[in-house]
Amino acid sequence: MKQSFGSYLKQLREERGWSINQLAKAAEVSGSQISRIENGLRGVPKPQTIRKIAEALDVSYEELMNQAGYLESEYTTQKSGEDISVPEWATYKDKRDFKKMLEEDGELMFDGIPLDEEDKQRIKDVLTGLFWEAKQMNKRRNKKR
Repeated sequence: MKQSFGSYLKQLREERGWSINQLAKAAEVSGSQISRIENGLRGVPKPQTIRKIAEALDVSYEELMNQAGYLESEYTTQKSGEDISVPEWATYKDKRDFKKMLEEDGELMFDGIPLDEEDKQRIKDVLTGLFWEAKQMNKRRNKKR
């Protein structure tokens, strides 16, 4: 059975001999957030937070994203030859909506200057996390009705 993201993060942190505060400072994330993640009091962090933690711990971003459950699904959407994993609970309509959102791209710019590939990937990571989080929240909300 796959261990929780929080216990996995704690294991990585302890293997390096770091305190929660040392990881928090290195990742530029609050110590209380790291503590809540490790103790299961907070859900899986957003992709941008996972990226910060991966860089601080010097581990693969993909490894942490997989452990967090973002990349483990058998379903994928194709875009420019690149696989983008989607959660297991996603329906055909959800996957179609996500693909449409990604395909509606023009030149990504900030202040009139085109973004480089690294910045585009960061934006894509954030959008991916936000999209699936919003979809899941909507599904929970509809079940309560």
